[in-house]
Amino acid sequence: MLCVSDLYASYGPVPVLSGISLEVRDHEILTLLGRNGVGKTTLLRVVVGLLRSTRGEVALDGERISDLPPYRIARLGLGYVPQGRGIFPKLTVSENLEVGTRATGRKKPVIPDEVFSFFPILKERLSQEGGSLSGGEQQMLAIGRALCGRPRLLLLDEPSEGIQPSVVQQLARLIPEIAEKTGMAVLIVEQNLDLALRVSLRCLVIEKGRIVHEGPTGDFKDDAFTREFLAI
Repeated sequence: MLCVSDLYASYGPVPVLSGISLEVRDHEILTLLGRNGVGKTTLLRVVVGLLRSTRGEVALDGERISDLPPYRIARLGLGYVPQGRGIFPKLTVSENLEVGTRATGRKKPVIPDEVFSFFPILKERLSQEGGSLSGGEQQMLAIGRALCGRPRLLLLDEPSEGIQPSVVQQLARLIPEIAEKTGMAVLIVEQNLDLALRVSLRCLVIEKGRIVHEGPTGDFKDDAFTREFLAI
């Protein structure tokens, strides 16, 4: 589905990605692990068109998307939940979700019923401002907003960041359920190893802008292996 080939990117003169190549398969949940500052978020920003690569290619279902603007990439079926959630705090929950429907290209906003089946709390909070929600509820809103665009591939950047453990456990249950019921693939950037191991069968590790390991999540049950790659 998603194919990243020999990707390089930088912020000004500072190189961040140095030849990243990876593939997300149809219906797969893939987790990208790594320490802070190694290029994980930069990779997602390049994929969704928020940052231009200096070399390499990003393709979705065989179609090159590297040079497309973000709205075109979204309409091809790519949903994105940024680190920090990125909701609109002064808009209501309903208005935030309606913004997400614009990725479909339809003029009339239609919020899919499945968003409320996955996150029933959002239905109870429709008239409430997004900024007044708890951190966990804001994360649910951010994911729900992305689902309103009916993506075929969902990118999640640090979904467990800043939310309470009970909500992390809820996300660990919901992410595979969402993927199964919608048929979408999911690429997660995460530092919470427990969440990664619960939702994925395959993980990649990025270090200094390069993929240094690719393998099944079972690899990370070895403490020495985990310390080597993640300093845990």
